[in-house]
Amino acid sequence: MLKTILSISGRPGLFRLVSHGKNMLIVESLTDKKKVPAYAKDKVISLGDIAIYTNDGEVPLHEVLTNIKNKENGEKASISTSAKGDELRAYMAEVLPEFDRDRVYPSDIKKLISWYNLLISSGINDFTPIEVKMEQQETENKAAEEEAPKTEE
Repeated sequence: MLKTILSISGRPGLFRLVSHGKNMLIVESLTDKKKVPAYAKDKVISLGDIAIYTNDGEVPLHEVLTNIKNKENGEKASISTSAKGDELRAYMAEVLPEFDRDRVYPSDIKKLISWYNLLISSGINDFTPIEVKMEQQETENKAAEEEAPKTEE
């Protein structure tokens, strides 16, 4: 799901990819549902391509958003984006304890929280990529097959 949700630098909010045009993307704002073009000169990044630095490497954004959703029971974040840096870091430590405190800035945490709140208010609350869902289903199917009683023919 996050692959089709885009952040465009210089434009507030998040956008859903609607279609491709010649040298542009057609995107729809998650807040007001207006469709606008995003040109090749705009810096566009998919939320599916973003990761958060940790002490051991990187954690995909979908995992962090899922952790926030679990912490908040599917509701909007309990912390404001206008909170102080120490409060933001403490919140982030609850969500992702191993986040890299040197490379993840309070401004990054503010953006993460605002994105999460925007996604939740837009009705997007399943952050797991399709590829991961398919892998989980395959694993569950194999486990079910192994547990099923075998009948001889």
